[in-house]
Amino acid sequence: MNIQNIHRIYFIGIGGIGMSALARYMLFMKKEIAGYDATPSPVTQALSDKGVYIQFDDNLDLVPDAFKEKETLIVYTPAIRKEDNTLLQHFAHAENILVKRAKLLGEVTRDSICLAVAGTHGKTTTSAMLTHILYEAGLPMTAFLGGISENYQSNFIYTGKTYTVVEADEYDYSFLQLHPDYTCITSTDADHLDIYKTGENLQKVFSEFAQLTQRQLFVKKGVQISGLKYAIDEPADYRAYNIRVEDEKFIFDVQTPHAGIKDFAISLPGSYNVLNALGAISMAEAVGVSLQKCKKAMTGFKGIERRFSYRIHNEKYVLIDDYAHHPTEIRAFYRALNALYPGSRKLVVFQPHLYSRTRNFEKDFVAILSLFDQVCILPIYPAREKPVPGVNAARLVEKIKEFNPNVSLIAPAAITKIIQASGIRIIAMLGAGSIGQMVKEVTRNLQTES
Repeated sequence: MNIQNIHRIYFIGIGGIGMSALARYMLFMKKEIAGYDATPSPVTQALSDKGVYIQFDDNLDLVPDAFKEKETLIVYTPAIRKEDNTLLQHFAHAENILVKRAKLLGEVTRDSICLAVAGTHGKTTTSAMLTHILYEAGLPMTAFLGGISENYQSNFIYTGKTYTVVEADEYDYSFLQLHPDYTCITSTDADHLDIYKTGENLQKVFSEFAQLTQRQLFVKKGVQISGLKYAIDEPADYRAYNIRVEDEKFIFDVQTPHAGIKDFAISLPGSYNVLNALGAISMAEAVGVSLQKCKKAMTGFKGIERRFSYRIHNEKYVLIDDYAHHPTEIRAFYRALNALYPGSRKLVVFQPHLYSRTRNFEKDFVAILSLFDQVCILPIYPAREKPVPGVNAARLVEKIKEFNPNVSLIAPAAITKIIQASGIRIIAMLGAGSIGQMVKEVTRNLQTES
């Protein structure tokens, strides 16, 4: 596949965060772009505002005639199943070149110095931190992020082609299509068991991905993959230590094999974000960015949308929105929340994501969610899955009730009233599904009240 010879691209699932970043890049490269997505969103609206035709009905008649021609490249996301999508079924039997998103991303990054960030947790924030450092250091780079950077209000950042920062997605073996020069692996906790079946299988695929690295591999200490290790408060090649909280910022010192620096500051809370910063620093230093420049850049890093994002922060409410949808992520979020607001009561609104994940990690979800003072569970967001008998939000509520009686199954329309009636100031809204849209309405309602 020679991208230079392709002039027209149709994206099936164009509203996905990874797909939309690629669509933005191709638009920037003067390609003709169109696509389909199941649901309108701010992401699809942003593309429409740039003149991209997007249809929201799975109907071949709505595809512009020019995009039905065999010269059109068809790109699809594995989150859409062929058996459920008429467009995908049609193009699978047409004369078009049909590729997964990861294949196109691999081709785009092939001729650049590729910095890939992988991991079941932390990859979006780490890659965004790295992008911001390289941007502030003036390096010519292109970044494809798995979230909206609050610094740039985009998941696609372009200043040149020498370097490419990519979030290497492990879902459906996608990252095996990449050609990384430098790789950072933040974590390999069991996830996506609908694809990999066991955590051991997932570990093997991460090891296979690590072996694709051409120059240098950075690995969080504790992950069972060989490479330069980074860690907090323990011996490692890259180390953060003397961590403390000052004015809601995390301050720490950094030591690398080449240099050291004191009083590194980030606005994002939690030791897990110190680790994310350390992974980004490791990669940035490897391509020639000094620790001093890393430190200066990170003082202005605002974060990623829906990663410990404050929606309200006043005397009456502290409403925090976060993408956490795996027990490990929720646990890290809870610890960060406790570090910032020790002794304060905390209410969580959680939307489980996927039937398979809810089933596979039920005990872990129960253990961490039970620690909040009041727990509100929304119905499961199915995403790409069909319902699984016996797996539902009501069952999760009953399991949590064995440890915490202050738990309830709620409807989205009830969120605001429950928060208002709780008398609790610290509110967390967590999940990877439609809760990201719900939080906007809750924010408006609470701001109107206060």
